[in-house]
Amino acid sequence: MYSGRTGERIDMIYWIDGEYVSEAVSQISYFMRDWRTNEAIGIDTRTLDIMAASHNLLDVSEPYMMLSGYRTPATNAALRRNSRGVARNSLHMRGQAADLRLTSRNTQQMAAAALACNAGGVGRYRGSNFVHMDCGPIRSWNG
Repeated sequence: MYSGRTGERIDMIYWIDGEYVSEAVSQISYFMRDWRTNEAIGIDTRTLDIMAASHNLLDVSEPYMMLSGYRTPATNAALRRNSRGVARNSLHMRGQAADLRLTSRNTQQMAAAALACNAGGVGRYRGSNFVHMDCGPIRSWNG
């Protein structure tokens, strides 16, 4: 995965033999920090699992471009003032969501893979070319 905002890249195994690798999860949580404030919280491993399973279903070697991971409440409020597509109680503020893009797949393909996981929320934002994945209740929408 690489960050579309900071240019950072992370390739990491975070799960081995049924166990999460705590150091790897910590590094991923930092990578997925709010780049506007440089603040990080623990990213929910269920979201990482959905992202990884979706990526595997897409059968690509290209890493995700992450547009947004964790957001502080202040960042979320600022984004909300400028866009009607930002939820007031966004799961991004809990470290439970990511907005992702692949250049080799369209949003319909990415959303279909995430929905096939039957494990959380999937939002397709065709106009902005990204898919939202989270570990909240199972639901889907078009933004």
